[in-house]
Amino acid sequence: MGSTPSDVIRIVGWEELPASVREIPSTHNPMADGLLMKHQKEWIALCQEQDLTIAEKGRRTGITYASALDGSITAASQKNAGGDNIYYIGDTKEKGLEFIGYCAHMAKVMAMAMAEGWKGIEVFLFEDQQEDGSSRQITAYRIRWATGFEIVALSSNPANIRGLQGIVIIDEAAFHQNVQAVIDAALALIIWGGKIRIISTHNGASNPFNQLIKDSRLGENDFKVYNVFFDDAVANGLYERVCFMKGWEPTPEGKKAWYKKVRGAYGSNRTAMLQELDGIPSEGSGVAIPGILIENCMTEERPVLRLALDDEFAVKTEAYKRSWVEGWINDHLTPVLDTLNPDVSHVFGEDFARHGDFSIVAPMSTEQNLARRVPFLLEMKNTPTRQQEQILWHLIERLPRFTGGAMDATGNGATLAEYTADKFGRPLIQEIMLNDAWYKANMIKVQAAFEDQVLDLPKDADIKNDIRALQMIDGIIKLPKLRTQDTKNSEFKRHGDSAIAIALAYIASLMDVEEYSYHAIPNPRRQQNVDRLSRPVRITAGFGRRGGIM
Repeated sequence: MGSTPSDVIRIVGWEELPASVREIPSTHNPMADGLLMKHQKEWIALCQEQDLTIAEKGRRTGITYASALDGSITAASQKNAGGDNIYYIGDTKEKGLEFIGYCAHMAKVMAMAMAEGWKGIEVFLFEDQQEDGSSRQITAYRIRWATGFEIVALSSNPANIRGLQGIVIIDEAAFHQNVQAVIDAALALIIWGGKIRIISTHNGASNPFNQLIKDSRLGENDFKVYNVFFDDAVANGLYERVCFMKGWEPTPEGKKAWYKKVRGAYGSNRTAMLQELDGIPSEGSGVAIPGILIENCMTEERPVLRLALDDEFAVKTEAYKRSWVEGWINDHLTPVLDTLNPDVSHVFGEDFARHGDFSIVAPMSTEQNLARRVPFLLEMKNTPTRQQEQILWHLIERLPRFTGGAMDATGNGATLAEYTADKFGRPLIQEIMLNDAWYKANMIKVQAAFEDQVLDLPKDADIKNDIRALQMIDGIIKLPKLRTQDTKNSEFKRHGDSAIAIALAYIASLMDVEEYSYHAIPNPRRQQNVDRLSRPVRITAGFGRRGGIM
């Protein structure tokens, strides 16, 4: 055996390798027929056919592992058989060590000859050439092969990619500190015939990785996109591979429990689950209000009134619609209004929708301790604007010590907001344009209200999910475009509807407006209604009936 190369600092010890490498069974043979899953084979085949490839993937689907196998075979091959250098660039130093560990394991299993003097994974100093002509030395990992080729794991500094000749694998590209610079530097390799493999899960819709995929699918570059997500990998045998690696006995019951555990680990953060497992990039960079803060503000179950109308209702005469809705108001809304505390001031927030989403009205009282309490929530689906006006005005006229409201005046909501402001006066009724300027100025106050625990909300899964949907997008707290399933009715989709209504109500409660002169007339049935409404009210009223308390 020859001596160790002079630039080698030391050899990586077994205990330094990540657990994902050390836990591979000694009998594990990556060359055995059928061991790789279908998507791993397809990814390797694509990489052998194309010089520029992108893997859009879910987490832990085995694409990096397949790339390590492909890289090991390539580096061990002679030049006339397609052999080449492999440069791996992960988003962290630990990822590089993991990748190089996979390659070392595969080399031993396949009994491939190493260069004379090889003692293991080498740690050496890589000469990092900067754009200004200077250089610096950075720590890197390397395996050298008898063919003269090597596999090198580098840092994610984009400068050290330029000038490399061979196959460059950029792993978790969307999570590199300077994503666009890494991509730009890698593209320079094309000039000298380099090959590029870009692998990543998504990290937001505005991330350059997502834009690169969009450009590729539009034909604006020569990258070929391959995607594999969690469900694809499960269908291809991911659970069975996990069982093999862990020494478990695979069973149908075990597979079901494992699958539910993986998805359930995300809790109410559906946006993160869709991004990391299903490849649906999040519209924002993170949840603005953590679920624990929301739950801490939900003290008890309270009424959630829902009016959902069929399309046929809209074509009825105005007299019929007004009469029908008046009956619904008397049956369901008025009894709830009669339970409100007459000694505290009330405001409301309203987020308008006509067809796609829910129109939400959120009354809010300011309690003696200055907590903002939402006594109930009103949801309207597919409800004509005139009938929304009828319901809203009835609510406003009966809110005790009414001091103001904030209404969505964006798009179609402008009409209802204008008419309501005309009737009740300005600035009592605030007509709000829901744009980035408003979100930037006001949503930070709503976020602080949750952090300070000054909100008191109904305990309801849909309300929590709506608020949880708020994200920090380009430094502004607002809703992404993604809609989520309604827990009350599987036919409906939600778009954070109640979050905006509650936010508008909270902002309205901060306004310095004189109390409105109208006061609700005392109702002798109040105590009776209090007893009757001790549990949540959820109303689904289709055309031709007025629903009931469920």
